[in-house]
Amino acid sequence: MTLMVRVITPDRIVWDAPAEEVILPATSGQLGILTNHAPLLTAIGNGVMRVKAGGKWSAIAVMGGFAEVENNEVTVLVNRAERGEQVDKAAAQALLEKANQVLNTSSDKQERLQAQLDQQRARALLQAAEMGSKS
Repeated sequence: MTLMVRVITPDRIVWDAPAEEVILPATSGQLGILTNHAPLLTAIGNGVMRVKAGGKWSAIAVMGGFAEVENNEVTVLVNRAERGEQVDKAAAQALLEKANQVLNTSSDKQERLQAQLDQQRARALLQAAEMGSKS
C-alpha cells in the first residue's frame, strides 16, 4: 500500500504522485509519515520535505504552510515549494549571502526579521538542491 502525496502552492502543483514514505519539516520537528498513519493536521515550517517514491528519495524545499494526513493521503499546502533538482543554486547562495550581510550590519528590526526569513528560505533551498543532486 502507498501514500498519495500532493504538494501544492498557490500557483502550481509541485508533486502529485504515490510514495512509500514522507518526512515533513513540521514546526515541532521532523515528522515521518508511512502508510496507515493516524489522521493529522500540522503546521509546516521553512525546510526540506523528503519523499520516498519508487525506492528513491526526492527533496522538496517548502516554505510555510500546512500538511494534512488522512486515509493514506498526504496533502501539503505551502506558500512556496521547489524540487531539489530544480533549485537555482546560485540564486539561493546569493540570497543567503545577502541575508547574512543584513543580519551582520543592520539594526532595523524589520530588515533583520526579513533577513532571518530569507536565510531560512535560502538554507532550505540549498539543502534540497544538495539532496536532489545525490538522488
